[in-house]
Amino acid sequence: MFPMLTGFISYGQQTIRAARYIGQSFIITLSHTNRLPITIHYPYEKAITSERFRGRIHFEFDKCIACEVCVRVCPIDLPLVDWRFEKDIKRKQLLNYSIDFGVCIFCDYTIQTIRNSTKSKIDKEKSFNLRTITDY
Repeated sequence: MFPMLTGFISYGQQTIRAARYIGQSFIITLSHTNRLPITIHYPYEKAITSERFRGRIHFEFDKCIACEVCVRVCPIDLPLVDWRFEKDIKRKQLLNYSIDFGVCIFCDYTIQTIRNSTKSKIDKEKSFNLRTITDY
């Protein structure tokens, strides 16, 4: 008879524990009802990006000195720099600079190195838009 009595006692304790867990979950759920939603409706509302946001690279073609530091620093050798040496001014002349953003991992190494080592202008865009949005 005692095993049956201990079985009922443990069943009662488990039932009380389950009811307590359900009650705690319900209290947590109710505490979230007073909060404002954090959802941002993206194309119509823009989020504020943090200082360390790694966005698309913005490059100023006119200020590039064709030093190819960006190519050496990039972990996947992504920037393509085409240049020719101008003998009359004794400097490199930039012909083409391109980055395939479909392959870019936005690691920020290129931007940090260019800022610290040269006077070329390269920066990060603070935007999520990597394409244009059209309404259908």
